[in-house]
Amino acid sequence: MSLVKTKCIFLDRDGVLNVDRPNYVYNPDDLVIPKGVAEALQLLKKAGYLLIVITNQAGIAKGLYTAENVLEIHRQMQLISGNALDDIYYCPFHPDFTGNSLSRKPDSLMLEKAMAKYDIDPEQSWMIGDHHRDMQAGQKAGVKTIQVTSGSKALEADYAAADLLQAAHIILDN
Repeated sequence: MSLVKTKCIFLDRDGVLNVDRPNYVYNPDDLVIPKGVAEALQLLKKAGYLLIVITNQAGIAKGLYTAENVLEIHRQMQLISGNALDDIYYCPFHPDFTGNSLSRKPDSLMLEKAMAKYDIDPEQSWMIGDHHRDMQAGQKAGVKTIQVTSGSKALEADYAAADLLQAAHIILDN
C-alpha cells in the first residue's frame, strides 16, 4: 500500500460538466459542454488530481433512459475533455420510484466507494457541484466543497464559483 494518498476532484455532472436541462441529458445531441470545462479538467489533471464524476441519474428509475445512455454521455464527455475523466459513479435510483438509497446524493456512498477504490485522501480532495445535495455529499465524505452558482442560490459550500474553470482556479490557488 502506498504511503502517498491520491488527491481527487469529485464532479457533479449536470450543471457543472454540461448544461443541465429540465428533461434530463441522455441523448448526445442534447449534450452542451460550457466554455472552459475541457480547459478546467486539463488544468486539474495536470495538477495531479484524479477526476471522478459523481452523478444522480434518476431518469433511469423513472424509465426515461438507460444506464447505457448515461455511459454514452460519459464517452462523449471523454472525447471533448481529452479523456481527462478517470471514472464515473452514478446512482440510478429515485426515492419515489425505487425507495431510498445511500448512493443517491445527498448521501456520500458514491464518494466513499471511490475513496476506498482509489485510496483517496479527503483532506486533499474536493467536491464540485451546483446543488445543495452535492455540497452535503462532499461534506459527509470530508472533502472541501465548491458550489457552482449563478449567485442566486444560497451558498452552502466552502467556496463559490461561477463555473468549473473558476472552481479549478480556486483549487489550484489553495
